[in-house]
Amino acid sequence: MSNVENVCPQVLRGVAREVRRLAANPPAGIKLVPQDDLTHVEALIDGPAETPYVGGVFRVRLELGSDFPAAPPRARFLTRVFHPNVSGSGEVCVSTLKREWREWKPELGLEHALLAIKCLLIAPNPDSALNADAAALLQNHYDDYFARAKLYTEIHARPDRPDTEPRAGPAEAQSDAPRPKREKRPAPSAAKDKRRILKRL
Repeated sequence: MSNVENVCPQVLRGVAREVRRLAANPPAGIKLVPQDDLTHVEALIDGPAETPYVGGVFRVRLELGSDFPAAPPRARFLTRVFHPNVSGSGEVCVSTLKREWREWKPELGLEHALLAIKCLLIAPNPDSALNADAAALLQNHYDDYFARAKLYTEIHARPDRPDTEPRAGPAEAQSDAPRPKREKRPAPSAAKDKRRILKRL
């Protein structure tokens, strides 16, 4: 939901300037997605090398509250991702973006927030987990964590579909596992179909 009415016009003008600057000179591996609502800033982040997210493109949203830039924006992944610090609904838990983070400074701005999210893909923090399964695998079975995160990347973050599929509702968001494919029942044999038709005659 838009928060434009609750944000100071002067702040919105500053956000518009930074959005134009980032669009013209984006940080490496980050591309802004044009939006009409300046309180919802979206970007595509390339999965970093040497991580299970490499090769993927992740769409994220920064949601600016009425207290921005005094307080950092909220962050959300719109692309499904298996990560200790990202909940099933896409909410990001990262120290540089948390409301209570004491080191946030208004001048850090949107670029800093986007870079913090990219860094989180490189160095997850299992001690501040929103996805307990991912955190446990990261700490105890890294190969399994890597494989599962890579599977999510291959399914949901393919470069040819950067817009990603819609986020799941609350019931679906409780499970981070990819949906199993429905088993296809074998088609009835031609002989059975023939017998069925003959009975009707």
